[in-house]
Amino acid sequence: MTEPLCPRALITRPEPEASRWVQALASRGVPAHVLPLIAIQPVPDAAALIDTFARLGNYSALMFVSGNAARHFFMAFKRFAPKLLESGLLEMAAWSPGPGTSAVLRECGWPTALIVQPAADAPQFDSESLWQSVRENVRPGERVLIVRGGDAQGRSQGRDWLAEQLTEAGVTVEQVVAYCRTAPIFSAEQKALARQAAGDGTVWVFSSSEAISNLRKSAPGQNWQKARALTTHPRIAQAAREAGFGTVRESRPVMQAVVQALRCWDEPQQEPAQEQDAPQP
Repeated sequence: MTEPLCPRALITRPEPEASRWVQALASRGVPAHVLPLIAIQPVPDAAALIDTFARLGNYSALMFVSGNAARHFFMAFKRFAPKLLESGLLEMAAWSPGPGTSAVLRECGWPTALIVQPAADAPQFDSESLWQSVRENVRPGERVLIVRGGDAQGRSQGRDWLAEQLTEAGVTVEQVVAYCRTAPIFSAEQKALARQAAGDGTVWVFSSSEAISNLRKSAPGQNWQKARALTTHPRIAQAAREAGFGTVRESRPVMQAVVQALRCWDEPQQEPAQEQDAPQP
């Protein structure tokens, strides 16, 4: 049976995830191209991370907000505290918002049995879904470390929703920045790609509202009314609509769901609510 033709997908995740997604999509017959809209860098000052490594035994769990958080945490760990890493100190639970982060944790050597993530059939992979998986097991007086990203100066960025739930449950929450996110600087070729993809039928695949914000800053004045976006969370979908994308659809943030959404893009929509057109100016 012949697979339906797919529009080209533009993957906006940071590298190296973007290239991995492009390769995975290509292996499934989906044409895709890379245009990272978030650049990932090490923290400019690792002092806070180094201090955290010495106190890991104080925590009942470490929560990693993303695969990049896990990857850069372990990169720094191997560089600054290799003996602690070899001692088997990491025997507490690792909380993950979804399968992508869990895969990175396993690659870094975290035992699968100690990784807690949302249910496989969760409608979204985010802090809310993770909370459903951990809330019954948290106890007042425990300490949880949230490992997250920061801005170019290393200042913490991101939602504090999970930290607020833990605090209300009597848990002491600490946070540490393991990497920095910055807006990309487009090359001439990338600028041309963005302009072309704004109206040639390409589907922009967004997994972050921050990526959309960076796109708007990198392409000021661009009209997105003819552009199409596939987003992996309702908040991201709203950001795409606010940016002016003419067609916005949602998908679960897993490869199979994204592939299916792209393959069915040009078919009549069974549920109109899944697609919302941006208001005409």
